[in-house]
Amino acid sequence: MLQFPRTIFGPEHDAFRDQVRRFCEKEIAPHHSLWESEHRVPTEIWRKAGENGLLCCWIGEEDGGPGGDLLCDLIVSEELGRVGATGPGFPLHSVIVAPYIVHHGTLALKKRILPGMASGENIGAIAMTEPSTGSDVAAIRTSAREDGDAWVINGQKTFITNGYNSNLIVVACKTDASQGARGVSLFVVETDTPGFSRGRNLEKIGQYAQDTAELFFDNVRVPRENLLGEVGQGFRYLMKGLAQERLLVSVQCQARAEAALEWTSAYVKERRVFDRPLSAMQNTRFKLAEVAADIHAGRAYCDKLIQWHIAGALDPAAASAGKLWHSEMLGRVADACLQLHGGYGYMREYPISRAFVDARIERIYAGTSEIMKEVVARSLLD
Repeated sequence: MLQFPRTIFGPEHDAFRDQVRRFCEKEIAPHHSLWESEHRVPTEIWRKAGENGLLCCWIGEEDGGPGGDLLCDLIVSEELGRVGATGPGFPLHSVIVAPYIVHHGTLALKKRILPGMASGENIGAIAMTEPSTGSDVAAIRTSAREDGDAWVINGQKTFITNGYNSNLIVVACKTDASQGARGVSLFVVETDTPGFSRGRNLEKIGQYAQDTAELFFDNVRVPRENLLGEVGQGFRYLMKGLAQERLLVSVQCQARAEAALEWTSAYVKERRVFDRPLSAMQNTRFKLAEVAADIHAGRAYCDKLIQWHIAGALDPAAASAGKLWHSEMLGRVADACLQLHGGYGYMREYPISRAFVDARIERIYAGTSEIMKEVVARSLLD
């Protein structure tokens, strides 16, 4: 494998990566196929991850976190990708859900929730998508109305990652149906609240170990302190958080593409065709060279996106362009690598087969490729 020099990490990050890699190889990789058959990761692994400092790394010690930085959370995402583990929803929990609570939660809410998120006792999810609304968050119908010292939530959400394991959920609600995007607010719903229920654990064509659920809210009363930030500002908070969410997709896609190339390079050296290794065939060598070029371009692009974000300079268009490129790149890489495995690539026991089906969702969630193109186009033309 060609090595791509990376300059964004320091020695402390390298030491942390070694720790995360050992954890993934010992606690996750050997069990992931079982979790796939069960369509769920056991909650005990969340607590083990918390004990090892793998959750909410960026949250300061004053808020109950490990006191690291965002690069540590991205390392966790990369190392999960390296072993092909799409089940543990640690990145969504740490990089997407937790920031809404840190940045917009009341002091009382943060003290009550964040230490448990870092320890793995609390598992977070975010609920935006509804049966009739996907990328159009302004069109959601789940409502929240004031009632004395509480808010009462009614509605339904679907396709919610960590939906079965989660015990706290950031929920996007309409607090003023007449205001469109300006009528959206965010609330933290704890799942032991009366009126909350889950539907089925949804069966997907990929990412089998990841619990993805339907959620129902029937007069769910949450205290006022569970409102995140200001009423009517939820859409703005969500849009501000999308750059980091889309960066995370780039990071995940890049790591999984690198893993696919590593698996395939090893396979073609072992597989013999016409009395010689498959790696001796010119087509094989040229295909792998094309994949490697894509991956090297992707690594340079991904690390630059990370640098921009750490510096506070990653705007929505740049994040969307990155998400578009990396998700499409992973699709190309997974397809080419599966083809080089031949019939064995179609067998679920081979990691490339799972990587192939797992890759398909990357072009859909966090904004479809078509939405990404529209965001980039607007930055150029509007």
